[in-house]
Amino acid sequence: MLKYLSLVFIMLMSKTYAQKIDTIYLEKLLQSRPDLFQQILNHSTRNEVQILYTQIDRDESNIPHFRSYSYRLNPNWYFYPASTVKLPTAILALEKINDLHINGLTKDTPLRIDSAFEKQTKVSVDESAVNGLPSIAQYVKKILLTSDNDAQNRLFEFIGRAELNAKLKKYGTKYSRIVNRLAIGDKGIWAKHTNPFTFYNGDHIIYQQKEQFDPKDYDIKLANILQGKGYMNDKDELIHEPWSFEGLNVYALADQQLILKKLLFPEAFKSKDRFNLQKEDYTLLYDYMSRYPFESDFPKYDTTEFWPTYSKLLFYGREKSAKLNPNIRIFNKYGDSYGYNIDNAYIVDFEHGVEFLLAVVVQSNENGIYNDGIYEYEAVTYPFLKNIGQLIYQEELKRTKKIKPDLSKFDFRK
Repeated sequence: MLKYLSLVFIMLMSKTYAQKIDTIYLEKLLQSRPDLFQQILNHSTRNEVQILYTQIDRDESNIPHFRSYSYRLNPNWYFYPASTVKLPTAILALEKINDLHINGLTKDTPLRIDSAFEKQTKVSVDESAVNGLPSIAQYVKKILLTSDNDAQNRLFEFIGRAELNAKLKKYGTKYSRIVNRLAIGDKGIWAKHTNPFTFYNGDHIIYQQKEQFDPKDYDIKLANILQGKGYMNDKDELIHEPWSFEGLNVYALADQQLILKKLLFPEAFKSKDRFNLQKEDYTLLYDYMSRYPFESDFPKYDTTEFWPTYSKLLFYGREKSAKLNPNIRIFNKYGDSYGYNIDNAYIVDFEHGVEFLLAVVVQSNENGIYNDGIYEYEAVTYPFLKNIGQLIYQEELKRTKKIKPDLSKFDFRK
């Protein structure tokens, strides 16, 4: 009898996990607001739109259960992920500290970065830190607050390319790779070499990591790798050939939301599928994901350059004058480059018990020229992200939930 019940349970669970994602709901929702979305609906292929929305319902134990809806979701259709790759890098850098399990080595331990290959650069100070010294935790903060490129590159170097991609696979991503540093033209052989690290306390060396080399290319079969009709080269010359994204980072939208789910809701996954993070690691990530730049003293930011909603594209767009809702917090990682805007977010309203996951990509490059800095962010992509985030939020306010969620672990409001 026990074996029979166990078999039934397994079959039911398998059926649950095998359920297809609804592909109708979001399209109808977009069509219901032609005033906001008709332009995108008319050119959804040209604008590279993909959406993944996940509802969350809690059981009596506050365990989340998910139901997902998609629009044009296609893991084989390439989009440039830009800074969205920084979230898994931040997570896995903290995990590596725990995996090493070395006495005295923590995320706050000061570090030095050396150079051992062409184009590599050294680091020994970090003026944004309270002690003036670089650390893994400080790099994580800068990634989550303002999407700092150098911070991403340093954590990429610490983890090592081979380990980073092995961990992505371990944690269930199927159409993703992180193989390049950002914003420094990191391709080919240079991307395969990462710097040596030294962690220390005063004059005492706690841990040294040698330079690493990763020979793999992590090939993924993708459509849409060649785009546009031309691009500007590093000499500001117009080349009349399609722009190639061959060999660059890949981070599919479903993979992005999966990593976010596992970070935010480890209790919804088996122990073997959870990140090796300590309670204080989760606290650091949750806190700084949801903070606004003005809420940080170390690092400290110029609020004219990094205004409150700078990184909260879903729900606020990039509007400098947007009024913050004090009951809403957004735990997210956005990206913008080559005309692409992507945001992978968990949006919470503590007053109304609203919570949902939303990941969106949209592109606008009307002239078909890449690397020229001329993209329609302000006119097309930012408004689209703001409008879809707010529309889903309004739909969530209408949803009746049997059990009101306990969201206290996510409440880092000052």
